[in-house]
Amino acid sequence: MRAGDADSLDQATREFIAVRPRLFGIAYRVLGSVAEAEDIVQDAWLRWQNTDRAEVLDSTAFLATVTSRLAINLAQSARKRRESHVGPWLPEPVDTSADPQLGAERAEALDLAVLLLLEKLNPVERAAYVLREAFEYPYPQIADMLETSEANTRQLVSRSRKRLRAERREQVSPTAHQRLLEVFLSAAQGGDLKVLEDVLTEDVVSYTDGGGVRGASRIPVVGRLHVSRYLAAFAPRFWPGTEVRRVEANGRPAILVSSGGDAVALLSVEASTRGIERIMWVMNPEKLARYVASLKA
Repeated sequence: MRAGDADSLDQATREFIAVRPRLFGIAYRVLGSVAEAEDIVQDAWLRWQNTDRAEVLDSTAFLATVTSRLAINLAQSARKRRESHVGPWLPEPVDTSADPQLGAERAEALDLAVLLLLEKLNPVERAAYVLREAFEYPYPQIADMLETSEANTRQLVSRSRKRLRAERREQVSPTAHQRLLEVFLSAAQGGDLKVLEDVLTEDVVSYTDGGGVRGASRIPVVGRLHVSRYLAAFAPRFWPGTEVRRVEANGRPAILVSSGGDAVALLSVEASTRGIERIMWVMNPEKLARYVASLKA
């Protein structure tokens, strides 16, 4: 390798490393998977190495565009895989304690409940929403990134906002969210039906992503009465002998449950002014292992 080539690659490496958190943040929000987002970022790096960089005017914009398009392509095939997923699919949790925005201008489209709702959008709608709401890209630039018109881009973002707004109630403050999570945890551990019914909304949904793990519910449990009874019946079999640790996942407080030193569940909730709307139990061993590894890093 000639000295000039080495200098060029060093510069390319520095530029890539500087923008890498943003690239991961885009891919993760579109895909809801740490592993898939890492694959996309690696693919973007390979493409960056093989690009005629002298022709690139803005490396950050170029890499964000490449990442967005790769993520959209993967999301289209991922949807089919998730349809055959054993039981409910939940986004893979990520530790945001070191990077609360996860590479973005705003910590938007990061909450696990929001990522779950984003799965209902098609991949292009999802990408448009993420690029606008989390990264605050101007509409003309998003249009270029997604190879569509500015008018269509505005429609994509508007449609996505409306769908999310229709499915989410007014969220509570971080302090109230933490309080509801603690009350819920105590009631769930003790199988306290009355307290559970007090904090759960009438149409609450409990999701368990077990990835085929034995004992994990393979269908969402819906409604205050059903969820309360399910949790009360679940309590004596699940909680004895476990340890709980308060952690942060996707910008929200969460509970990491371990047994015998091994993580068995990550519990998080979505809370509105009405109470707890969604309960999310990530029990998938692969997702848990990556999350726990990120805590130790």
